[in-house]
Amino acid sequence: MTTTLRPILHLLILAVLTSAAGLQAAAAQASGSAPAKSKILIITGDDVSPAHDWLSCASATREVLLDSKRFDVDVVGNAEVLANEANLKGVDAIYLMLYNARTPTLSDKGKQNLLAFVKGGKGLVVTHLSSASFNEWPEFRALCGRVWVMGTSGHGPRGVFKAVVVDKTSPITQGVTDFDQDDELYAKLQGDAPIHVLVQAYSDWSKQTEPLAFTLEYGKGRVFHHTFGHDAAAIRTPPVQKLIVQGTTWAAGK
Repeated sequence: MTTTLRPILHLLILAVLTSAAGLQAAAAQASGSAPAKSKILIITGDDVSPAHDWLSCASATREVLLDSKRFDVDVVGNAEVLANEANLKGVDAIYLMLYNARTPTLSDKGKQNLLAFVKGGKGLVVTHLSSASFNEWPEFRALCGRVWVMGTSGHGPRGVFKAVVVDKTSPITQGVTDFDQDDELYAKLQGDAPIHVLVQAYSDWSKQTEPLAFTLEYGKGRVFHHTFGHDAAAIRTPPVQKLIVQGTTWAAGK
């Protein structure tokens, strides 16, 4: 298979996954057996390669969300979906799993719609290297709370570290205790927006304690930011799965 065909195949796979999820949701609603679910839009399609396999990470996240039975999940492979307000109709939270390493930044309309979506009372989940996206856009830093800055932020070798739950009262951390995570421990994220730290860890690379999961308010909206997820295996760690489900539930306003 040629390199040119791979991105097309990946997007076709995403389309099939999304269509299957939509058909299942429609069938459940028609039978009258399904309670109302939050609608989540996962935005993916690019990242540093081969370090981050965005397709397998997006697929793993989609499975985690669907397995919780709390969400209907659509997956798109292009952030420019945000440029059309109609694409956001009925969406409760956007789940950003994209670092635009090779793809263009968001259009002005896409940026405007994303800010309006969150400010208006909806949710945003920021994960792993997605905070490095759109680095020419100052307001994205405020939206994410903390961002990865190339040449400043970093991490040591991928390995096992102790993730410490610092707020045990949050609905996002219910049922989660301190745990060992085999992942990249992100450090020296930049930003000065007020954040509420939920989970943290000490980094041997930065020699300081780093926030791994935190929340912030943006307008009337809710942002849940976590740095887990170097690969699908890291996403499928049971405590991380619980944080993803509960954090996305919170961001969606449920």
